[in-house]
Amino acid sequence: MSQPARSPLAMVETAFLASTASLIWLINYYFPLGPLLRIFFPVPMALVYLRRGPRASWMSAVVSGLLLTVLMGPTRSILFVVPYALQGVLLGVLWRRRASWGVAIFLGTLIGSFGVFFKVWLLSILLGEDLWIYFTVQVTEFLNWVFDKVGWLVQPDLSVVQAIAVVMILINSAVYMLVVHLGALLLLDRLGNPIPRPPRWIQVILDIEE
Repeated sequence: MSQPARSPLAMVETAFLASTASLIWLINYYFPLGPLLRIFFPVPMALVYLRRGPRASWMSAVVSGLLLTVLMGPTRSILFVVPYALQGVLLGVLWRRRASWGVAIFLGTLIGSFGVFFKVWLLSILLGEDLWIYFTVQVTEFLNWVFDKVGWLVQPDLSVVQAIAVVMILINSAVYMLVVHLGALLLLDRLGNPIPRPPRWIQVILDIEE
């Protein structure tokens, strides 16, 4: 059960978890440790929601964005807020309502995919180049390599390449959300804020009791 977001303890927790989210992003940016830290990008905001409710969770997202703006500039700050801070608030809502993993992963995937397109759009404006074209070129080269390996003399159509690029983004976002759920399952249970139980096959693999 969450406590009112206006209490001093709630304010301290909100500020602490917002700082934690910012620190994780900062460390990962300058000292990338592969996917390890990325797993926890949305978790602090979700934890604030579980412990203190929606107002505190939105406050933590705003505070982390402002802190990163000071430390790293507005561009890198907004690339954290969209999508990771938004994913954190969304996951807090869904976990608080005991939504299934399928629903949470699906909605989180949509926000994550939107974040990828938002990043491409924003960086394209800042750099003065259409990065989507660069992305589709990379996908085309990958498809040509695959077709060459299987012996197909096929030149992929641009519309097909773009559709495959979108599918790849969706799959990548879905896998990321699944890993976030697994990380949160192991972490938040130990913090006394358990998330909904995973599907049965995951429980069997991880040997989790109901």
